[in-house]
Amino acid sequence: MPMSTLYTTSSTASGGGRDGHVKSSDGRLDLDTKPPKELGGSGEGTNPEQLFSAGYAACFLGALRLVASQSHVQIPAETAVTATVGIGKDQDGGFLLSAAIEGRLPGLDQAVADDLVDQAHDVCPYSNATRGNIEVALSARV
Repeated sequence: MPMSTLYTTSSTASGGGRDGHVKSSDGRLDLDTKPPKELGGSGEGTNPEQLFSAGYAACFLGALRLVASQSHVQIPAETAVTATVGIGKDQDGGFLLSAAIEGRLPGLDQAVADDLVDQAHDVCPYSNATRGNIEVALSARV
């Protein structure tokens, strides 16, 4: 199904990729990238998995707020989402990602929080982009 594009952006990576530099087209994102120590790097810069986890967490929180509003559920201001992203090797020597999304909805009933997180996963663009491509574990904490 064709998409009606609402916004586009771009970023450019230069240097060594994981050991290089990234800059967004508007210049708001402009930073060095370094592999984490676990992958043999210095760990003194950000890495693609951190950038992905930050984007996924922010996007999922927006989706969570949207579905809560549509369900007429008042969620607390301190509601937060943590996206944990992992990278590992597959059996063929290639690399794969995994993600764990935790929604923190203090004060809500557990069943309501679980339902909102599930609904958010259905509408979040990051979830839709990764669905069927990487393992994504969902949880809700109240």
